[in-house]
Amino acid sequence: MADSPNSYFPSPAELLPHAVRTQSGLALVHTTHAHGVWQRILSTGGVWQSATLLGPRRMDPPFAYHRAFGRIFDLTPNVQRILAIGGGGFAFPKYVAEKHPGVVTDVVEIDPAIIEAARRWFYLDEACELQRRAGGKLNVICADGRQVLDNATPSSYDAIVLDAFVRDTPVRSLATAKAFQAAHQALSPSGVLLANVVPDENDPGNGFLRSVAAGLVATFAHVAITLVIDRQNVGENYIVFASGNALDLPDAIPFDETFLGDVLRDGAL
Repeated sequence: MADSPNSYFPSPAELLPHAVRTQSGLALVHTTHAHGVWQRILSTGGVWQSATLLGPRRMDPPFAYHRAFGRIFDLTPNVQRILAIGGGGFAFPKYVAEKHPGVVTDVVEIDPAIIEAARRWFYLDEACELQRRAGGKLNVICADGRQVLDNATPSSYDAIVLDAFVRDTPVRSLATAKAFQAAHQALSPSGVLLANVVPDENDPGNGFLRSVAAGLVATFAHVAITLVIDRQNVGENYIVFASGNALDLPDAIPFDETFLGDVLRDGAL
């Protein structure tokens, strides 16, 4: 990784687009140059699912919300094991592999075609090798994320990251009362949960965000909401944190009980 970002230029083969048949439809892997960097994008139905930078920065998180996930290391001392549900291009696990390679990361992705795409075009195998050499491990688990949560050993994770979508629709089974209870049980006493919530133009009242907040408030002692604005890739993400410990997040958005929505229930999905 000695090349400088400014001198890197992809080979002709790297510039070729590729079509991938996934469980949620046809996906496209394509390369673009924007804001001075080369990026490879994974999109389905015209919606960006994930991305990777190319060249010497290929392990860096491409989007601001991926970088925000790294705050779990500030909030939780001595993180040793992470559960990340939603693989996609494995952007956050690659960040962990480079910056915290001694950690064990379990990454759950339900679609084997997405995992294969990540290995072929998004440097997943290189990230696995980075962690292996440092004494950590990146475990790729092809399974349903909710089932993994429900079956997790109590107190087995220091952090859980929920970032699972079908195109632009969040996986609601990961945001129910029982799902959050399972996550709470799977976390160590000082552990932290992080949920990525993308604003939806068809949900102008942020009903899903308010339901996520309500479910977490009912389960965890401390809940905080932050807003991440990506000025390069033109997007916004709400990142919701929950923990049994106080959360030191100076940029948290204040909210009270009037903000909370209806807690999602498994039987109503």
